[in-house]
Amino acid sequence: GEELERVRARREELRRRYLRPPAERPATTVQGVHHLALICKDAEQTIRFYQEFLGFPLVELVENRDYAGSNHFFFDIGDRNLLGFFDFPGHDHPPFTETIGGVQHLAISVSPEQFDAAKKKLEQAGVDYLGPDRGVEESMYFRDPNGIGLELYREELGVFNGVPLLD
Repeated sequence: GEELERVRARREELRRRYLRPPAERPATTVQGVHHLALICKDAEQTIRFYQEFLGFPLVELVENRDYAGSNHFFFDIGDRNLLGFFDFPGHDHPPFTETIGGVQHLAISVSPEQFDAAKKKLEQAGVDYLGPDRGVEESMYFRDPNGIGLELYREELGVFNGVPLLD
């Protein structure tokens, strides 16, 4: 009721105040995402999931320079972007929770062919997901072994709901 209307009005106020038409937007000050750095419970389990199951090649595995005995490793997620992980052996890792400052999910762009192949793999492996046959058209949502939310998004980079956001 009233709370929903208040939230919607606030969104429109933010859009009016901060969202500029494409021709009026300044160029970004950065080159892009070098890597996202996440924490995993188990390095080998994470490597098997991302490289062997999802097909993201492992491109480096080194010791964490800030924590002796910890691994720091990277996967190629396309377009010169990397997905990085740290493990912290000997530390208790609580179950994943969505919270302020945490990762809600990573949306990764895939081709329609890769989307279909991934859907088949998820089904064959018995991985629970929310996808096209469950109310969502262009996306599949599921969790990695660490509880991190992943979205495979069947849309081009820079496009959201069929609308180009970037040139």
